[in-house]
Amino acid sequence: MDEPKKEEPKGPPVWMLSLADLISLLLTFFVMLFAMSSVKVDRWDEVVDSLSQSIRPDPVEPTDEPTSQMNIPRVYRKPAMNLDYLSSVIEGAIRKDPILQHARLKHSADKLVISLPGDVMFVPGSEKLAQPARQALFLLGGVLANIGNRVGVQGHTDPRPVSGEGRYPSNWELSLARAAEVANELKSSGYLDYINIYGFAASRYDDLPRTDDQTRRYEMARRVDIVIEPHGGSGVGGS
Repeated sequence: MDEPKKEEPKGPPVWMLSLADLISLLLTFFVMLFAMSSVKVDRWDEVVDSLSQSIRPDPVEPTDEPTSQMNIPRVYRKPAMNLDYLSSVIEGAIRKDPILQHARLKHSADKLVISLPGDVMFVPGSEKLAQPARQALFLLGGVLANIGNRVGVQGHTDPRPVSGEGRYPSNWELSLARAAEVANELKSSGYLDYINIYGFAASRYDDLPRTDDQTRRYEMARRVDIVIEPHGGSGVGGS
């Protein structure tokens, strides 16, 4: 009498289950290695570039398409520099120049003011800069060329009216012309942004500190102030 045949178990063989467990463990191991590692961006970019070349050997070069009907060019500005740091940089620069050594540096919360004495900067009664003053402004303009802060130039005079048959009928015209002369010299030295210029004549004479010597106070009044603001961007108009 024939023995009944034993039914073989259905499903994958036993060795395949062990292999699947091994592959799962290896996959988990590599995922953990990847999670604990840091991707080197430069090597990753090389891999991406090589794959891109093999998959798409002739890539299409991207073109800048206008995003509006009026194609307005982008304007990139230098970031505004911290006034505390800028004050130390300018203070170190003015100590090295015999003309700028006479300048006064005033730092407040909202601006940095460099006061240039008119008696050493200009030909007396004129807006023309002396040659040593041009060299000093060239040095100062090189420092300002590296910042993105808004800059303005303000001209001042003492209260005495303009004497003689000079070129300027009043102190206001003289103070404005001197401010423009300093601004133009700074721009020719490397500062390429707008510079707002103002002529105040003697209207801010009372803001000067009170001293017993009026001659000294008049000397302080005849000045040109370079005003550096803490924020960037161009002013409206200007030189």
